[in-house]
Amino acid sequence: MFAHSTSSIHWENYQFLQKHVYSQAGIVLEDDKHYLFESRLTPLVRRFGLGSINDLCELLMATREAELGRQVVEAMTTNETYFFRDPAQYDAVRSALLPRLKQERQDARKLRLWSAAASTGQEAYSLAMVLLEEKLSDWNIQILGTDFCSGALERARAGKYQQIEVNRGLPASLLVKHFTRSGVDWQLSEAVRSMVHFETIDLRKSMRTLGPFDLVFCRNVMIYFDAETKKKILTELHGTLFRGGWLLLGGAETAFGVEEWFDRQTIGNAAVYIAR
Repeated sequence: MFAHSTSSIHWENYQFLQKHVYSQAGIVLEDDKHYLFESRLTPLVRRFGLGSINDLCELLMATREAELGRQVVEAMTTNETYFFRDPAQYDAVRSALLPRLKQERQDARKLRLWSAAASTGQEAYSLAMVLLEEKLSDWNIQILGTDFCSGALERARAGKYQQIEVNRGLPASLLVKHFTRSGVDWQLSEAVRSMVHFETIDLRKSMRTLGPFDLVFCRNVMIYFDAETKKKILTELHGTLFRGGWLLLGGAETAFGVEEWFDRQTIGNAAVYIAR
């Protein structure tokens, strides 16, 4: 049962926030997520000098101010990411995809890759470091990193990470090779940063003009959408891939509903969806 108290979100405001986040980002938030709204929107309440989340809702309803509305949605997006997350997928890229592409593209020497839920950039930069380790630095490499959250992408472009962030998944050898100390943080080298271009993109929009790509990472974002939105996004992702291109999803995600577009293969411990 939804809790009512002077400090909690009024039920009508909770429903307003659910509808607002869904309409703006396609994210489905169930009726029991009031703790999530309270923890993530409280900093916004303080920033605007308001008394409560209910006051924030009233302000948004009264003004329909686009920037405020976007800040509310961005506060509710999950930007969980880290370097070389799901290592088995990077192993599959190294062992199966890159050897094939090196052979097929030895004349053109061009690769295009996409991190479709890039957050603060660790995934896209992990791909860049893999390509450098695989001696592809003299190829024309284009890596696109996109996210709904513009604030996360500002951090991604800066390429500056806290100690706790470089401790998560990043091998010490790559930290030494590609990062320098910047105060208490770590600054990623210009050589790696220059390989990646970041853009703000809503995955619910048409994406076919972005491609074609050899590889798309779209991990741990589909879990926030309803079935119809997932199917639409997966169909669009297929349209951005070369035939034979790879789609890599999160561990809890599948290409359910669009199986006719992909062949599922297991390479090592990684599930790979290959565009037909």
